[in-house]
Amino acid sequence: MVKYSGGALLPTLGIDRDSSTPIAAQLTSAIRDAILSGALAAGQRLPSSRTLARDQNVSRTTAIAVFDQLTAEGLITSRVGDGAYVSDALTAHRPSMTTAAGAGDRVLPQPAHLARVTQGASGQYLTRLVHPVQPRAFVTGTPAYEAFPVALWARLTARYWRESRGLVLGYPEPSGLMALRKALSAHLRANRGVVCEPEEIFIVNGAQEAFNRIGSILLNPGDPVWFENPGAIGARNSLISCGARLVSVPIDREGIDVAAGLRAAPDFRLAFVTPSHQHPTGVTMSLERRFELLNAADQAGAWIVEDDYDGEFFYTGRPLPTLKSVDKAGRVIYVGTFSKSLFPALRLGFLVAPPGLAEVFDRIAGATLQGAPSNQQAVVASFIEEGHFASHIRRMRKLYSERQEVLLDCAGQRLSGLLDVVRSESGIQTVGTLVGPLDEQEVTEAAAARGVIVAPINRFCLEPVAMKGLALGFSACPPREIRAGVTILAEVLDRLASTSGGERISARRRE
Repeated sequence: MVKYSGGALLPTLGIDRDSSTPIAAQLTSAIRDAILSGALAAGQRLPSSRTLARDQNVSRTTAIAVFDQLTAEGLITSRVGDGAYVSDALTAHRPSMTTAAGAGDRVLPQPAHLARVTQGASGQYLTRLVHPVQPRAFVTGTPAYEAFPVALWARLTARYWRESRGLVLGYPEPSGLMALRKALSAHLRANRGVVCEPEEIFIVNGAQEAFNRIGSILLNPGDPVWFENPGAIGARNSLISCGARLVSVPIDREGIDVAAGLRAAPDFRLAFVTPSHQHPTGVTMSLERRFELLNAADQAGAWIVEDDYDGEFFYTGRPLPTLKSVDKAGRVIYVGTFSKSLFPALRLGFLVAPPGLAEVFDRIAGATLQGAPSNQQAVVASFIEEGHFASHIRRMRKLYSERQEVLLDCAGQRLSGLLDVVRSESGIQTVGTLVGPLDEQEVTEAAAARGVIVAPINRFCLEPVAMKGLALGFSACPPREIRAGVTILAEVLDRLASTSGGERISARRRE
């Protein structure tokens, strides 16, 4: 760096006078970078504010503001009567940066040192969940946004914000707002057969946080956890992040294969299941299999996580009782979410702990958490207490049942011999089994290129399964978009079947 009496000779610092970023901020950033990179050495004298202003063609006020900011950050110091200098604190040893690239390329840091749990989580299993902003056929896990009573929700929200400031602006209860816990206790008893006290219900920021909390409290690294194969990706990610050793347990027509689980890991610590509507196959766990699972957990001293993610929606009479409702040994932790029944932006879920765990969950929540936002909890509590939730669920059951019928009808006409779409007794999605040599991943990518979202079954698998098909959501889109989606999917499947040498099984040809 060339020196002269006015301090270090700073080259043109690349001011962009057309940028929306203020000139002072641009100069501050440029000099900061020069200091932190070592281009301006510790102890080196800087030009005066007057000289900086002249050299960079800016006002002296701007130059003074730059020096004031860098002084506040501790990067430069001023010596009375002697000017400004790069701080001597920067003589400390700087961490070295390494790169395989040539000189002039951007310098990259060494890879982060990760915890063993994270390092051991295979990328095949720990996958990212992506949800499109605008629902389209056949996205899964998404409710009908256009059918939500936004005006009613706005009125309830406005009423809440008229409460005392201490209530609406203060810290939330770590275990959840008691009004919501009471409302949920009554709702679960009446509608899902789950008998529990409000103190056994814990409000969380979505089901994902519930799984994380359960895993961190109940599991040690390496503990064996039965996990449905195929199974829910979000829960899988959470349990892996808690250090669980996932044990792949197959699904049959009655749900999780308990006998297979006992052969693979009789000493299991926890089992994760979706009995009301298995994710993603749609199987409903039989009552006999539920008792078999409960007995296995009781004998092993294990816990069961029942994820009832869309159990509010059933279309053929009354559903089977929840696993929690027939658990007499206190082994089941029930998890629910409002993401499917209301809307996902709420980021609200809940777990119901067995009586023997409630005190532990409450103590840990109080010591480590601040809780979910009180305003959202309060509005949901009012929504339930005033009967709006029950009315909304009834409307959505009817709506989703109608949309599934549209999907099944269109699939029967356009997809026969290519994709066998299964009628779902509950939930907001179903599956279609691919016929012939069609490849799941190839179909998924080809459909996405046409704007249609489907999920291959293998995406949900810990180990390969015989089933070859697609998960199809039917809740998010109105009938016209479902019909259009089926038409596009039929064109994609037809093209792939013809290029792969596959033949259509159905004798009926589309015109």
